[in-house]
Amino acid sequence: MSDPRYPIGKFSNTGPLTAEQKQQCLTDIEQTPARLRAALGGLSDQQLNTPYRDGGWTLRQLAHHVPDSHMNSYIRCKLALTEDAPTIKPYMEDLWAELPEAKHAPIEVSLALLDSLHQRWMLMLRELTDAEWKRTFRHPELGPMSLEKNVALYAWHGRHHVAHVTSLREKMGW
Repeated sequence: MSDPRYPIGKFSNTGPLTAEQKQQCLTDIEQTPARLRAALGGLSDQQLNTPYRDGGWTLRQLAHHVPDSHMNSYIRCKLALTEDAPTIKPYMEDLWAELPEAKHAPIEVSLALLDSLHQRWMLMLRELTDAEWKRTFRHPELGPMSLEKNVALYAWHGRHHVAHVTSLREKMGW
């Protein structure tokens, strides 16, 4: 049985993306809001308050985590485009997921945020030049990250969390 923490496997970066891989990453990021909305669609509050795995976040926390994380990525991209290899500030996603709104707010608030965020993010990403794709920011724990690698990571991140929801739905027969 596969590891429920990584239903699509762990992120791996094999180096520079081909034009086709880059396009697939952009498509994945563009489709993340609709895929997440569809995966969460029709679930009751009780179902949304179910952890996707033992010791994991609830589906509600996950629904709020995705825009939190993608907002941080969007800002990191803007910083990399406007500053010379800036060092970014990481955030404590585990603690953010324990804040009251992440545990109790209606998911529609975050799904709407994700829709708007991704529309804006895609307007930026679709216009990047070859040189801009190579711009970097520095993550204090992960080191230098090019925009290309960051986009590959967040294409995976969206698919990863959608798979958490769909895997639980399948397991529970929802």
